[in-house]
Amino acid sequence: MKGSEFLRKIKKLGEEKDISVKLIQERGKGSHSTLEYGDRFTIIRNLKDELKTGTFNAMLKQLGINKKDLR
Repeated sequence: MKGSEFLRKIKKLGEEKDISVKLIQERGKGSHSTLEYGDRFTIIRNLKDELKTGTFNAMLKQLGINKKDLR
């Protein structure tokens, strides 16, 4: 899954659960940005790059989201 697809799915999930989702590009170095999901946040790399499995799982854990919720 690419970073842009991950962001799209998180935004859709946030709309369904009425949770605010923001991508803050100013909070990060280079191609990194901060993704806020309610009161939780994670760092997202270049949106064009493929997310590695460990990174993907860590981001979900930081946001408190189950993998099944993204489908």
